[in-house]
Amino acid sequence: MISVQLPITKQPTNPLEIFAFIKRLIGALRPAAAAAPDPVSAGPRIYSRSEHSISRALISDNALKVLYRLRKAGYQAYLVGGCVRDLLLGREPKDFDVVTDAHPEEIKAVFRNCRLIGRRFRLAHVHFGEEIIEVATFRALTREPHDEHVTEGGRILRDNVYGTIEEDAFRRDFTVNALYYNISDFSVIDYVGGMDDHRNASLRLIGDPEQRYREDPVRMLRAIRFAVKLGFTLHPSCAEPIHRLADLLRDIPAARLYDEIVKLFLAGYAVQTFEQLRHFRLFGSLFPETENCLARENGGFPLIFLAKALERTDQRVQEDKAVAPYFLFSALLWEPVRSRAEARIAEGENLIVAYQEAASKVISRQIRHTAFPKTIGLPMREIWLLQSRFDKTQGGRPFRLLSHPRFRAAYDFLVLRAETGEAEPELAEWWTRFQSADEAEQKAMTRTGRRSGGKSRPRKRRGRPPVAAA
Repeated sequence: MISVQLPITKQPTNPLEIFAFIKRLIGALRPAAAAAPDPVSAGPRIYSRSEHSISRALISDNALKVLYRLRKAGYQAYLVGGCVRDLLLGREPKDFDVVTDAHPEEIKAVFRNCRLIGRRFRLAHVHFGEEIIEVATFRALTREPHDEHVTEGGRILRDNVYGTIEEDAFRRDFTVNALYYNISDFSVIDYVGGMDDHRNASLRLIGDPEQRYREDPVRMLRAIRFAVKLGFTLHPSCAEPIHRLADLLRDIPAARLYDEIVKLFLAGYAVQTFEQLRHFRLFGSLFPETENCLARENGGFPLIFLAKALERTDQRVQEDKAVAPYFLFSALLWEPVRSRAEARIAEGENLIVAYQEAASKVISRQIRHTAFPKTIGLPMREIWLLQSRFDKTQGGRPFRLLSHPRFRAAYDFLVLRAETGEAEPELAEWWTRFQSADEAEQKAMTRTGRRSGGKSRPRKRRGRPPVAAA
């Protein structure tokens, strides 16, 4: 005799609800072996409302609307992923993700304000003004390596195979991201030991780490990002393969890596993230020319400049100030541009031409790894080329530079260079005074220029003692 238990819902009346009910009934009648992705799994651990800290009052009203409407239509629906993890940590989630047994077309039929997106895995976006609730269908287990949508290295190219909630849990990346909040009884469902890892502040992959990294090498970047962001320790089994598999990132589409870099460095933890990326040999796969420059640094340069730029970025994020991605990329790629330009200048090339050619060369090579848009590339180039114009402090040139649309970003870049010993501090001080001076004082300043009265040259980099460099 087969016993089937289904969640209690209202009696289905319209064709859509009847179809959903039949589909759930068929799913419940599957053999137990087909529904269990891990033979050693003893089923989920369900944490009742008294055993966790998540309150419905902390959940977005729109997310609650999606959950209740899907359940009313006869589907399963849960909060899942980062929002559940952040609620357990006492943080305000950036967004709320819902998972369901409804297929994308069925979700769209329930919500008129829904759009379907994605190719590798179809998703539904339910729009409520500026807020978007992302709804995904339960994913099935990884298919066989010979499948046409899986590369020889094991990377999944397409993933529109749907499954059960248990299969979905084992398909997620980290245990702390595989917790499900059930709106029907306010419990948390845990198939993979995520609550224990949450309490232990441990970031652990679900399944074999090397296989999961090969399926999607971007998981290595996500591991670093989550560990730094959450203050968790990366589990040794997840940390060990990264050094060996770092080069797999070179096979990832450059446009996707650009999005990942923005998430890595503009979350308020850029300094720690940079240190971890270099420790695990991942930074070189993202910025190979910068990594080559760091490998032959002299007396702490260019590491000091880069660390200062990332520190300033973190400070702005923590103060809730806007941070332009082009400024971040300008700092990350400055040393390759500067070193190339200086080499051309030493060969007799004109300074402006040398920097133009160096900027073009570095950008063309970098977009093979991170394909940033022109809205990033053009401002980067302007920031770099404006650096040489700061030396001109006499006549009408300072006024023309002051009116340049990219002046403020270029000035901030100059200040960073001065603070780290690459540019003359007096030059940065002159431009700081010039901006705040009245018209009469500005004219007086441009008659004599800087106090040195002559054309400044790039400050010669002084060597640092080994201890300081370390």
